[in-house]
Amino acid sequence: MSKLRHGKRVLVTGSPKRIGRSIAIELHRRGFDVAIHYGQSREAAEEVSSLCGGAPVFHADLSRVDEIHRMFEELLHRFGPLDCLVNNAARFTRFDPMDITEADWDFIHNVNLKGTFFCAQAAARMMKEKGAGRIVNISSLGGIRPWADHVHYCASKAGVIMLTKALAKALAPEITVNSVAPGVILSNPAEPAVQAMIDATPMHRKGAPEDVAEAVHFFLTAPTFITGQVIAVDGGLGQR
Repeated sequence: MSKLRHGKRVLVTGSPKRIGRSIAIELHRRGFDVAIHYGQSREAAEEVSSLCGGAPVFHADLSRVDEIHRMFEELLHRFGPLDCLVNNAARFTRFDPMDITEADWDFIHNVNLKGTFFCAQAAARMMKEKGAGRIVNISSLGGIRPWADHVHYCASKAGVIMLTKALAKALAPEITVNSVAPGVILSNPAEPAVQAMIDATPMHRKGAPEDVAEAVHFFLTAPTFITGQVIAVDGGLGQR
């Protein structure tokens, strides 16, 4: 079991890359004891672990509920009961909606929505026993505003937002459940279609993964009277 520094244990799903990586590193920097989850890239997960003081690493295919249950059992044994969960892991594909197949639909929803729920359920069981906990679900501006070439993805993230609101009611008063909805968050140059979204952003820039990490930290430390809320980290793009 990990040696705690400040008594707050948090699991960040999808930690090895992009936004998840920044969230894990930022929470470690701010004194949380972080557990790293990965689905495919063990090497990248180990790299993030090293940047988080040797944080424990856990593997699971979040599209499979049996894998989620196994991971949380292992996590309880090796890491201890969670204080916080950040549901960050997600899949993203782009298709003309007339070309989406059942397999395309399931590929997105099995992780983005089903995986998010069953991770929240498993974490909430630990938190209920402790009498307190916080869950942050990473949704998307695509769950608030429609994107024509991402119908299946938008539907999954809209589902995450409503899931957040419903769980906030169901798990109160012990557990807060909130959501961060990123807009255009990039660490690489944008494609022309994405650049058009950046140009339309009132803050006149793309977002950085660190912007999302800051919003996650806010929800993990905010007053417990704040629950069922969605913060769009989008530079004001959602207001256009």
